[in-house]
Amino acid sequence: MDQEIEARMRRGTRVLLIVLAIWGLAVVVAAETGAYKAIYPLVLAPIIALGIVAPVIVYAMSKGFRAYIEAIGLRPLTVFHIWRIGAALLFFWYGAYDLLPQVFVQIAGWGDLIAGSLALGVTLLPENRTRYLVFEIFGFADFIAAVGTGLAMFLLHDPRMAGIQTLPMALIPFYGVGISGASHIMAFDLLRRHVGIKPQAKDFPIHAEPRPSRPY
Repeated sequence: MDQEIEARMRRGTRVLLIVLAIWGLAVVVAAETGAYKAIYPLVLAPIIALGIVAPVIVYAMSKGFRAYIEAIGLRPLTVFHIWRIGAALLFFWYGAYDLLPQVFVQIAGWGDLIAGSLALGVTLLPENRTRYLVFEIFGFADFIAAVGTGLAMFLLHDPRMAGIQTLPMALIPFYGVGISGASHIMAFDLLRRHVGIKPQAKDFPIHAEPRPSRPY
């Protein structure tokens, strides 16, 4: 039975990695060919939202995918968010050259830096539901603030928002945001159901071996 479960996990991981690779490649091609620039800016918001909604729909409808996410647990879902440290540095670099609006850079950059650092800290400590919950709440709040600010900049027709349509920045809104947003929602579901945390050794009761009685 254990071998069958491991085989299913390996298959699930392969499928997931293939889907993520295709998704990332599609974003690179779209950015390189100027496809994002050809789209009316306000239409980009639904495209970004679709990157979140599609995985969540699959998660909600597929019992197998839910079981896979539950099996890998909250730690790998949290480890993934460490990438946001790199995203923060990229935001700061774009901001230094005035390639993005400063208010967007400050909110998205500092939020990602804190969220990524928090994810790193949480994964280095023993698994704990409260720590995961604190991270997920902050990470999702930062996510909403960054996406909301970016949308506001588009509505204000700030020409510097064109920066997110080119590489490497395009990988953040059109790839990383979708995966991060969906993983937050999945993590909230695992926390709601009190699953996804591997029990520690101390969680198992230790029964002392009965002492042999003395012969009389």
